[in-house]
Amino acid sequence: MKNLIAILVLIILYTACEYKPPVIKSDSQKKDSLVSELEMYKAPDSSSLKNDDWGKMVKYGLLLVKNTAYYIGPDGIVGKNLRNKMNCTNCHLENGTKPFGLNFFNSHKTYPQYRARENKILTMADRVNNCVERPHNGIALKLESKEMTAIVSYIKWIGENYDASKHQGYSLKYVEYKNLKADPKNGALVYETHCKSCHMTDGEGKMNLENVTYTYPPLWGKKAYMEGSSMHRVIKAASFIKYNMPNLKTNFEKPTLTDQEALDVAAFINDGSIHERPKFKGISYPNIHTKPIDYFQGPYEDGFAEAQHTFGPWDEIEKFYIDGGLKVHK
Repeated sequence: MKNLIAILVLIILYTACEYKPPVIKSDSQKKDSLVSELEMYKAPDSSSLKNDDWGKMVKYGLLLVKNTAYYIGPDGIVGKNLRNKMNCTNCHLENGTKPFGLNFFNSHKTYPQYRARENKILTMADRVNNCVERPHNGIALKLESKEMTAIVSYIKWIGENYDASKHQGYSLKYVEYKNLKADPKNGALVYETHCKSCHMTDGEGKMNLENVTYTYPPLWGKKAYMEGSSMHRVIKAASFIKYNMPNLKTNFEKPTLTDQEALDVAAFINDGSIHERPKFKGISYPNIHTKPIDYFQGPYEDGFAEAQHTFGPWDEIEKFYIDGGLKVHK
């Protein structure tokens, strides 16, 4: 009996020594874990399209996204809606099909939706015109035009098989900006090392041989995207840059820059005290309760200065909204 008790005590002691408490994951770790279990979405191949009416319209939409300036740019063959020679694919990489490259994977399924910048519900077509009017500094397409129908059809086709419960890769993968502040001066050095060879010394981009559009788009100047565009916000631009730039060598699995370097170069590119760009004459985010924390221009609901909203650090700003039970807009 004594031997049996001794054996039981040894078993209990051994089990206690081997016990490992459960690992408690943070919210971000839980999110990353869930995302890692999702399948990366692969956009359909245009060669699968038939030559029927639907197929022809989608193919035309692809051409418009890929060669926007050729069709509706300042010298466009079907319209002159754009005031610069950039293409949709300059921001919506690989014609809206690159994972975490501002793609169209789930765009059509999420519209109509509320857009804070306009403070109203927008349709997919309205959102397309946002891009025409803001980054392209242009004149809206007519909603009933063939070009609008084609672009919306293409966006719909890209994401027809996308399922948010099964797939990942939509839109952007965000940089981690906690405890970080963007430094435009350091960003100039990052630009010199990683960006200048394509976007040129003065950020004017590199025009193609036909002078129709850009091989590499301008990042500032009179022909670049407008103030208030999504890419004009430092956190958003840094997220795009980290997981996509420099082009051809960077993707979400193999970033070239650190979070700090991406924030710094985004700040350098978008610093209005250094670089000019077209200005938006209307009002953005008329409802200040929904203004993103990195938007460059007040007024704000919180008491933080424009410089901190623009360049960070954003931790205190986030805390203001979280403590107040408010949504943090990014």
